[in-house]
Amino acid sequence: MSLLGNILWFIFGGIFSGLSWVLSGIIWCITIVGIPYGKQCFKFASMAFAPFGKKIEYGGGVPSLLANAIWIIFFGIPMALENLILGCIWCITIIGIPFGIQFFKIAKLSLAPFGAKIV
Repeated sequence: MSLLGNILWFIFGGIFSGLSWVLSGIIWCITIVGIPYGKQCFKFASMAFAPFGKKIEYGGGVPSLLANAIWIIFFGIPMALENLILGCIWCITIIGIPFGIQFFKIAKLSLAPFGAKIV
């Protein structure tokens, strides 16, 4: 079921979510200081391309909090809004609710990617 969900996800909107993570990673990696942010973006891009069957565990401490604060200022809010709007659009129909839930999961991840692990 997750394979079919991931294929449909990629076709009907997952490509945009994943490409936004990749674009963010490229922009962050332009500077040496931003490379840890870029690496985190690339890690979560694979999850954004195929989220079905994957869960996110949140943890971390003070370093994650500081990194997330910087992230939210530059990229977190626009990416979270993008995924939130797409999730609301998908949840209009009953068939689209599973896709909407995945977009909401990625929206939460967009606000706090540091300290999060894909399981």
